[in-house]
Formats: sequence, structure tokens, C-alpha cells
Amino acid sequence: MLNVAIFVSGGGTNLQAIIDAKAAGKILNGNLALVVGSRDGLYALERAKNAGIPTTVINRKQFASQDDFDDALIQTLQEHDIGLVVLAGYLSILSERFTQAYSRKIINVHPSLIPSFCGAGFYGLRVHQSALDYGVKVTGATVHFVNEIPDGGEIIAQKAVEILPDDTAETLQKRVMEQVEWKILPQAVSDFCDGKLK
Repeated sequence: MLNVAIFVSGGGTNLQAIIDAKAAGKILNGNLALVVGSRDGLYALERAKNAGIPTTVINRKQFASQDDFDDALIQTLQEHDIGLVVLAGYLSILSERFTQAYSRKIINVHPSLIPSFCGAGFYGLRVHQSALDYGVKVTGATVHFVNEIPDGGEIIAQKAVEILPDDTAETLQKRVMEQVEWKILPQAVSDFCDGKLK
């Protein structure tokens, strides 16, 4: 059984999808061992507590340096014997030191079809608004390994959705989450824990 940590910065809808998949028996070889919040007061932390998952908050702003922040993250993960880190709407950029310490053990879900509308500054509604502004007819989401380049790691899974003529960034975000993110992220967690993504 592989211990999984989920990093969150918001409401935790992708976290909930993972919790629900685990409860439904779709993640057999993974133990949801820890949820790490980027700050206090996140609803995602409430979701974790409701599911009986231990939580902690490691706020980058409370550390004097990136190295100190990295040390706190690494020590926390080591204490919980974490074998997989899942970024589920996590907004802090991870350093090269951290991503190398957990090379090919960190996965992220991004709300576009990478390499489109990704990289530094592309998160949340900005991604969907960019797709609409550009006029693309198809978007979706991508699960990928995390390295030192934002959204630059190897792609694990992608799924597309059509953009509708009357879409707003909000309606598009909702459809991408419901039809893609909440399916391919738990599946990737399961596949990793089953040893299929080595």
C-alpha cells in the first residue's frame, strides 16, 4: 500500500474526486495518508478531515527561504512515508530541489491540453479564458509528472472536451472538471499506486 499526499490550495474538488474514488474501491493500492494545505482556512482541509485524512498546513510565506520551505515539505513527507505527491489545485511553485527529491513521484492535473495554455501564470479561470480568447474549439485537462518547469513534465493522461459557442470561463471550468479532471486524476493515482506508471 503506497502512502499518498495531496497538496491543495483551494476548495478541494479534485481532492474530493480522489477521496470518492478511494471510497468506491477504485484506488486499491494507495492510502490517502496526508493532505497538505498551502494556507489555513482552506475548504479542502475540511474535506480531508471529513474523510478522516490527516492534514497539515505548510505556508511558503512563513519561511525565510525556499530551502527552509523545501526542508519542511520534505521532512513532513518523510515522516508520513509518502510515495506519491498529488498536486490538486496547488498554487505554490515547487523548487527544482524538491521536484528532484521526489522525481517521478509528483503528479499534477492541469486544466488544458498541454502544451496549450500552460506554464507559469496559467491557473484557474485564466486557463479557460485564454482558451476562449484564442478561439480553440477543443480543450480538456492533462495529468502529468511534475519537474522543475511549470507544467513541463511528462504527460500521463489527457482527455478533451468541446468548447460550446456560449461558454464562459466559468461554464468551461465546470465542464472540464466534471468530465475530465475528476476522472483522469483519480485514475492516474490508481495507476501509479498499481505500479503502471514507473
